[in-house]
Amino acid sequence: MSQSSKSPNVPTSADVARLAGVSRATVSYVLNNAAAVRISEPTRRKVREAAEELGYVPHAAARSLRAGHTRIVLLPTSHVPVGPLYSAFLNELQWALRRLDYTVVQYGSLGLNGDEAARAWAELRPVAVISLGEIALSPHDVATLKRAGARAVITLGPAGVPGAHGLVMDQAEIGARAAAHLVQRGRRRIGVVVPREAGLELFSGPRLVGARSVAGAEVVQEVALAHTEESAAELAARWPSLDLDAVFAYNDEYAMLLMRALQDAGLRIPEDVAVMGADDLLIGRLLRPRLSTVRLEMPSGDHLASLVDRAVREPSEITERHDLMAALVVPREST
Repeated sequence: MSQSSKSPNVPTSADVARLAGVSRATVSYVLNNAAAVRISEPTRRKVREAAEELGYVPHAAARSLRAGHTRIVLLPTSHVPVGPLYSAFLNELQWALRRLDYTVVQYGSLGLNGDEAARAWAELRPVAVISLGEIALSPHDVATLKRAGARAVITLGPAGVPGAHGLVMDQAEIGARAAAHLVQRGRRRIGVVVPREAGLELFSGPRLVGARSVAGAEVVQEVALAHTEESAAELAARWPSLDLDAVFAYNDEYAMLLMRALQDAGLRIPEDVAVMGADDLLIGRLLRPRLSTVRLEMPSGDHLASLVDRAVREPSEITERHDLMAALVVPREST
């Protein structure tokens, strides 16, 4: 075998230690961000510069064996379009976890049920799992993950799972706030959009229930709508037969889609139909008329990351429930 075909030598922590003029233990402390060991900033800088020069990165599996657990936080990827608000929130969470020295791994779990997902996730030996609620986990699934080394299992959704910490985003409150605003504006026949896209029922169902809890089932009518121009045009064409004077259109994106179709069909906003969304996206403020909405006030990614970190550092059989969201009506011209 010629010299050029040989694989290059993989740099080791010993190489970094020699170049930086420190011990291997110091290299380990610096590159693993060991908070319990006091090392001067000049020494830390020398170690990092040596590692960068050599192209050295710590071996995750070896580090996990020494620590007894990984630093992986597993975040199953969403099966449904979650919209700009939730996407920004999840991105912020991932950055915050990375700053705490966790490795965030997104796992494609489409088509897996709870038991299958739990076993697949457990194979990666994550130290924590944050389930977005699209896969229904059972107490047995939570136990499977904990036996595989997960110190914290955290679920997002309206109902808690025994053994897991619960992060609650009250979708019913969004529907209730929207319906209350429309009723206050004198509307008495309210449509609530339920998207036809699979998976969004996790959000749309509770929003419909919340609207009916305020205005009553005799006032609130479920209206199906797909996120396409064709579906919006079809709904707008038969709007007069529905005898509705207002609509809470699930979120701002569906609201804007439907409002354009209603206007194209000759209906006036808000004189003939009051239109309301949710999420308070910037583009809704640029429309004419400007879109009324429900603003969702969510915690920072740093706040949620600190909850995850505490659950990992202080594992307990006692689980906690945290309410993550408040809803606030923002009235504008469309209502």
